Amino acid sequence: MTENPVTQDQVQPRSVVARLPKYAAGKPPASVQGMTAYKLSSNEIPFGPLDAVHQAVVEQNSLNRYPDPLSTKLRDALADYLDVPAQDIVTGAGSLGALVQILNTFAGQNEDGVQDEVIYAWRSFEAYPILVQTAGALPVEIPLLEDGRHDLESMIAAVNENTSVILLCTPNNPTGPVLTQAEVDDFLARVPKNVLVVLDEAYIEFVRDEKSVDGIHTYNENENVVLLRTFSKAHGMANLRVGYSVAHPQITENIRVVATPFAVSSVAEDAAVASLANIDQVLERVEGLVSERERVVAALSEQGWKIPSTQANFVWLPLGANTEQFVEWANAVALSVRGFADEGVRVSIGEVEANDRFIELCKESLDLA
Repeated sequence: MTENPVTQDQVQPRSVVARLPKYAAGKPPASVQGMTAYKLSSNEIPFGPLDAVHQAVVEQNSLNRYPDPLSTKLRDALADYLDVPAQDIVTGAGSLGALVQILNTFAGQNEDGVQDEVIYAWRSFEAYPILVQTAGALPVEIPLLEDGRHDLESMIAAVNENTSVILLCTPNNPTGPVLTQAEVDDFLARVPKNVLVVLDEAYIEFVRDEKSVDGIHTYNENENVVLLRTFSKAHGMANLRVGYSVAHPQITENIRVVATPFAVSSVAEDAAVASLANIDQVLERVEGLVSERERVVAALSEQGWKIPSTQANFVWLPLGANTEQFVEWANAVALSVRGFADEGVRVSIGEVEANDRFIELCKESLDLA
């Protein structure tokens, strides 16, 4: 029996929906007899939240009440931690939710019918083209350099009178390199002041490059800069969906107008506050993960792999047409990795055993490089 053809009498989505790429979340690992399966496909850290965070969640007893729409406790805690005014912080459902709020505020179709343009590097975070087009703006994708870094010169060249927002992902997901303070300063000096520049710093806690851009300093020095950060990665709270943006009041007061009400639950807020109160423990665990990252990178380099310099909690294998083959081989040894068709594979740093197995797989797969 054939499906009924679509008619004009049926409800139709906006035309842009058909053009949107599909967001592909990291798949769970395959079950292989005799092997512990590990998920290395979603940039999750291999340990959960701190004990204090678990306790804060358990003690939350106001589930029948709406949360504080401004997340006042969390914003105050972040203000102390970051040394910024609380009014400069807007919370959201992860950094993804915070970015949705920013784009819905500053990018879209204007009253004259002209669409704003949003510039970003590509490949970068795969939600960018979805969120930009959903907001009603036009995506302007600038290919990465061969080393997986942003091509800032080409991004500057793409700026025109319709440009409203530029997204800079540092470290870049999925390739891993950071932007330096010097190159961001030079970039911002050439960007029109009416263009909003977003520094997406979802992986900031894993950065050890001393030349890396300092987001807080950069926001302090530039009124058209907004930072994106999250509790999903280093804090081990991906499931609780807590993120935030930091910007000057003339930006945040407008973001709050369109921000999703009650996006951060009271459970998530208390958990995030507890994690910040124990930030030394969070950073101690992050340091262990960074050491594992360096061990993995050193092993792959010794094997002969040429990979981008990563400052995140993942590595990028530029496998091109061999991407799907590597993903299949990883599945065969109970590892799930994130393949981007005909481009490469992103592999999160996980448990020591998982990393060891990944290193061995890379050794056996060197012919694919």
